[in-house]
Amino acid sequence: MAHTAAMPPAGQARWLWLATTTAATACFLVLSAMPLRAQAAAAAPATAVSPYFFVKSDAPGLDRLPLKSTDVDVRISGVIADVTVVQHYRNEGQRPIEARYVFPGSTQAAVYGMNVRLGERLITAQIREKQQARIEYQAAQQAGKTAALLEQHQPNIFQMNVANILPGDDVRVELRYTELLVPQSGNYQFVFPTVVGPRYHSPQAQPAMPVVSQSFLHAGEPSATDFNLNVTLNAPVALREVHSPSHAVRVETQGEQQARVRMEQGHGTNNRDFILDYRLAGDRVESGVMLYRGKEENFFLAMVQPPKAVAASAISPRDYLFVVDISGSMHGFPLDTAKKMLAELIGGLRASDSFNVLLFSGSNRMLAPRSVPATRANIDRALATINQYQGSGGTELIPALKRIYAEPKPADVSRTVVVVTDGYVSVEREAFDLVRRNLSQANLFAFGIGSSVNRHLMEGLARAGMGEPFIITDPRQAPAQAARFRQMIESPVLTSVKARFEGLDVYDVEPAQLPDVLGERPVIVFGKWRAPASGPLAGQLTIEGQGAAGPYRQSLAIGPQVSQDTAALRQLWARHRIASLSDQESLEGNDQFSARITALGLQYSLLTPYTSFIAVDHVVRRPAGHSATPVDQPSPMPEGVSDQAIGAVLGAQVPSTPEPGTWAAMGLVASLLIMLERRSRRRRRNRQHFTA
Repeated sequence: MAHTAAMPPAGQARWLWLATTTAATACFLVLSAMPLRAQAAAAAPATAVSPYFFVKSDAPGLDRLPLKSTDVDVRISGVIADVTVVQHYRNEGQRPIEARYVFPGSTQAAVYGMNVRLGERLITAQIREKQQARIEYQAAQQAGKTAALLEQHQPNIFQMNVANILPGDDVRVELRYTELLVPQSGNYQFVFPTVVGPRYHSPQAQPAMPVVSQSFLHAGEPSATDFNLNVTLNAPVALREVHSPSHAVRVETQGEQQARVRMEQGHGTNNRDFILDYRLAGDRVESGVMLYRGKEENFFLAMVQPPKAVAASAISPRDYLFVVDISGSMHGFPLDTAKKMLAELIGGLRASDSFNVLLFSGSNRMLAPRSVPATRANIDRALATINQYQGSGGTELIPALKRIYAEPKPADVSRTVVVVTDGYVSVEREAFDLVRRNLSQANLFAFGIGSSVNRHLMEGLARAGMGEPFIITDPRQAPAQAARFRQMIESPVLTSVKARFEGLDVYDVEPAQLPDVLGERPVIVFGKWRAPASGPLAGQLTIEGQGAAGPYRQSLAIGPQVSQDTAALRQLWARHRIASLSDQESLEGNDQFSARITALGLQYSLLTPYTSFIAVDHVVRRPAGHSATPVDQPSPMPEGVSDQAIGAVLGAQVPSTPEPGTWAAMGLVASLLIMLERRSRRRRRNRQHFTA
């Protein structure tokens, strides 16, 4: 009787199916919540922090692509580059527009000037406190005046707004900046970034500066904007091996010490960084002092060649932790290149070293519970696992770094962290702070992989971790960069570095504390000097430190024979001081240095996070009642980066390989459903057997 009163077998099956499916779904949602949230953050075009795909509107009379060309003129004299960038806007529609364009810049650039040419009129921009510049721009915009506003969102991300471009208007905005070219192992490199890659913003993190909304073309879709770049190169000694690994160029030599570099016709591609490499005769690094005597202040720059590297046999064993980005923006060329580079890095470890690998996207996983010896078997096992991943999901860098620094480390072992990523995130300040706070645990080297890497993140991570950044824009560069890394980690050539001045009154020296010298990178010292009250200029700079072979000392004479007309030193010193204050601001996690950074920007007419350039035409050109339509100029997707970097195509999810956490959730659901199906089959067989 009790059996007949119970739920019928069919009812039991239905109830069991419903309960199991509900439980499986709950498990799936819990385990995949993090990746789903990460993907949603990148797939919501409506939010202000999300990149999105450009959709060309059919609105009549509206020009959606007002940026017609970018022309770059580069003049390199010795180790200083002076760059002029001209952005040419033209409204070919029938309605007034406001053009908004997000574009990259060099992380080392001191942006010191902006002009606007409107027809025959030249408008010189003024430097203003950031909020004041916005107020002036909005007032000009509402009054119907043509105006231009240049803002810095990150040291390598700028935004240009040009208001009231009337139909038929031809507007040219001219930017000027200078930067120092520091050689590495005798190789000089000039880089001009052309495109800002899409930035992933973690829902759990707050960016240091506002993240701008940015429009992108689909992967492989060419930009309608022309890009032209010319370089004039003047060196103190004979030039060698002038070439571009990124673009097709024509090099015209003018004697041994001068060259002109032009892009080949039709090869002005603006979906990857422009890179120019060159060397000097005999692989020289020009040690010496440059001076500038100004009206109110005098500046100096000293560059001193370090000693040679020590033998690898003298280096103690180390533990290496590789932090590898396998997110959606790494899909394809970046991750494929990263795999080749990791094969070189991990494969080149010594048998006495140990290592581990952490793979991260929206979630993360370690390949081994603890670091393992760098045996051939362990290396092959690690590389085989890495090769299984194709790239998908968000870029949760901060949780990955936190997990790495939480790894136990024996007190007698030196540890090096190696981060491999394209850097398409917006958590720079938080990352720098985290690395600095754990500097006693490990130093850090950063490898940026891709055609348009976030160099601000890569250089900042390496600077915070007392390491070095490496940028790989082409798979063919992987072996050379891996070899350079090995040479560098095997050669801490100078420690306890100090600069001492004799016979010269110097102050405001940058950096305040010189870092250890790795590899063959020169020691750089900026500062100000006071002219002697009487007599000629006479002094000496001495660099001292501890090398592998003992104490090291090198001196440079400073006298009247040194040229004193290098005006760029004024901006370069201020740019370096601003970078130092910004680093300290990031470390302490507040804006207490904003007033000092603002004052420097205003005094030296430099673009900073707190100062902007504003240019306003005095002529009212748009009649009242005729508003201008905002137009966001799209950027090309960086070469080698797929649409998965954004995660949405016209509002729909881009199919992608699920993240490791999502795979686990799917596997659990599948296991539960298989178990349920087997149980149902047994019940059916039992009923059939009972009936028979």
